[in-house]
Amino acid sequence: MNDSLPAITLRPVQADDSEFLCAVYGSSREQELAQVPWSADQREAFVRFQFESQQQHYQTEYPDAEHQIILADGQPAGRLYVDRRVGEIRIMDITLLTAMRGQGAGSRLIGELMEEARQSGKRLTIYVESFNRSRRLFERLGFNVAEQDGFLLLYEWK
Repeated sequence: MNDSLPAITLRPVQADDSEFLCAVYGSSREQELAQVPWSADQREAFVRFQFESQQQHYQTEYPDAEHQIILADGQPAGRLYVDRRVGEIRIMDITLLTAMRGQGAGSRLIGELMEEARQSGKRLTIYVESFNRSRRLFERLGFNVAEQDGFLLLYEWK
């Protein structure tokens, strides 16, 4: 474990977290958006539209999900959305701000969910795009591809 890693905690999403959550979503699209010839305003409008569409999808498909802010030493650093179902814990989204990636926070949080899944006898799943670098993290942690739907891979840990 990385001793320099900040204390990682979670808190429920609050009404005034919307701008932060949109920024977290935008950070997950930085590389992709760097390749398009849009102005900063166009990029921001695209990110906001995509974020709002994603939020609406999550509310429709996962109405009972837990939406949390990842805190690093008490400061907002990302988001973790989890839906607990009969027989399954679904990680809907785990995203850290760019500066926090690769430092072990995501592995720690996923490890806690793996332990919860083990204790409850549930499988732990997450959808990941085939081109997403986080695939390596899930594979390293022992997740396997259970299904493929176009560019979406359903990773599963049992």
